[in-house]
Amino acid sequence: MTRYLLRRLLQAVFVLWAAFTVSFAILYLLPGDAVSAKLGGGEAGLSVTPEQLALARAEYGLDDPLPLQYGKRLVAALQGDFGRSISTGDDATGMVVSALPPTLAVTGFALVLAILFGGGVAIAGTCTRHRWLGNALLALPPLGISLPPFWVGLVLIQFFSFQLRLLPALGSNGFESLILPAITLAIPTGAIIGQVLAKSLRTQLAEPYSEIALAKGASRLRVHFGHLLRNAAVPTLTIAGVVAGNLIAGSVITETVFSRDGLGRVTSSAVTAQDIPVVQAVIVLAALVFVVINLLVDLVCPLLDPRIRYRETADA
Repeated sequence: MTRYLLRRLLQAVFVLWAAFTVSFAILYLLPGDAVSAKLGGGEAGLSVTPEQLALARAEYGLDDPLPLQYGKRLVAALQGDFGRSISTGDDATGMVVSALPPTLAVTGFALVLAILFGGGVAIAGTCTRHRWLGNALLALPPLGISLPPFWVGLVLIQFFSFQLRLLPALGSNGFESLILPAITLAIPTGAIIGQVLAKSLRTQLAEPYSEIALAKGASRLRVHFGHLLRNAAVPTLTIAGVVAGNLIAGSVITETVFSRDGLGRVTSSAVTAQDIPVVQAVIVLAALVFVVINLLVDLVCPLLDPRIRYRETADA
């Protein structure tokens, strides 16, 4: 078990390093930079000389050789310091951390809805004795996956805000403002969870132990909750960890559609301005959330299925 945990921790460290390194390379390969965009473009009607632009670039270390910039930023990032925002001058880490609570509220609520929706559809679709009803329910996850989140958000705004006037269309005030953005994020996430869980439940239904339990007179509902869910939980939990980590990335579009304060708005503004410190802070934070969630999943899966631990030991 110790070797299993150590391997997962090393993989987590590698993912964080890769996220930092790849984002650094991509951002510096883009033409121009934030200083040039802010000053060289004549922001606010100001005329900036080449000397002033060079001084500003030197202030942010953008005139150093690329390997030196990478080394300095990597060492600082290990200490939680991503530098100052080139656009605003504020601490990049502080900007991201302060924008995180509204995003976590939406993504956390969306994850709960996704589990309820995906799990409910999968259990109901595989538990019912009516084939037509099961097929209809199990057709919902593929449909949910195919719907673009921005389109779902606009439809929800049109129907629940403009026509029924039940929920606010924009803003970040109160619990009611969470509902539509959370549903927008929950539909594709819950669809993926439901599709994987339904496939796993169908596989377990075909196993001899479930057929024996049904032959002894146990109801399909009892077989599902008493036997099948535990065995079908491992692949579902694994994919749930992946999509839960991706919710922060999905929040960028959703928060833009609903004009919410949060990490999505900060990311959108930083990308537009090529604000490298802020963009890197967001990317590393998203990777950290992804790594932590999947590390927790890796710790829980062997408890549900001890064979995973044994396979890891055999592979080692």
